[in-house]
Amino acid sequence: MQLRIRSASWEADHILGFRLEPLRGESLPTFTAGAHIEVSVQPGVKRSYSLLNDPAQKDVYEIGVQLDPESRGGSQHIHEQWRPGQVIEVSEPRNLFPLKEDAGHTILIAGGIGITPMLSMMSRLQNLGRSWELRYAVRSRNRAAFLERLDGLPNVHTTIDDEPATPRLDLKGLIATAPADAHVYCCGPSGMLTAFREHGGILGERMHFEYFASDAKAACDGGYRLQLQRSKKVIDVVAGETMLDALLGAGVDVGFACFEGVCGSCRVPVLDGVPDHRDQFLTQSEKDANTAVMACCSGARTPTLTLDI
Repeated sequence: MQLRIRSASWEADHILGFRLEPLRGESLPTFTAGAHIEVSVQPGVKRSYSLLNDPAQKDVYEIGVQLDPESRGGSQHIHEQWRPGQVIEVSEPRNLFPLKEDAGHTILIAGGIGITPMLSMMSRLQNLGRSWELRYAVRSRNRAAFLERLDGLPNVHTTIDDEPATPRLDLKGLIATAPADAHVYCCGPSGMLTAFREHGGILGERMHFEYFASDAKAACDGGYRLQLQRSKKVIDVVAGETMLDALLGAGVDVGFACFEGVCGSCRVPVLDGVPDHRDQFLTQSEKDANTAVMACCSGARTPTLTLDI
């Protein structure tokens, strides 16, 4: 769909907020807390951003975009080129980080720009009258986005690393003392997510997380072959390209967005062979099963990988 940028706002150092509205006479598809949209930034370049506004709002999507110092044309283009009045193309909302709305208690943990999906969840939980709390950790106050939306809320605890007077975030203790009916959500940098997954195993299905970036290096060594079961194509992946590069270069229609293995858009079923998993999206049990691979960043540990496409 095409949406118009109604406004752009400075939210913190290197973070801009954008309010997107439908063109005249059109309506927006509804979304649920935790959902994201894919944004067409430039031809062939798409990026995923969480919707941060109240799902009860039917006429606006709001996103926050952090400038990546190693941007490959996504966030840098948005920061430099997007202006109010401009018409952009976005996907319909998709939710890979859904909120369990009937939980007895909800604990939200955010690091940096990972606050965006939590804002939407907070609004939904408030509207439902549910019990919830937020732990928000940032490096410094000037990098803490959307703080004004949290002002005055008693169940919000903000940790600012360079301000010792603010409460420290104890992930292990927070998880260990979570009520038995609590669901715990975490979105943030890879270090925070690694610690959360390490300590959160005791939560079982009550543990939920979403990465917004990955520090894993994409598999670009090549030297393996892709056999596509349904299309009967055989594609060689050469050194210097990813699996996704090879598939797109051969004219195969594969979804993609983040290029880092965190959004799930490029998930492809595996029928035979062993992938070299580099993503942050699949759980460890899913990786061990070797029945799916994230084409944007993963490779192959066997000479041939058979895909169900």
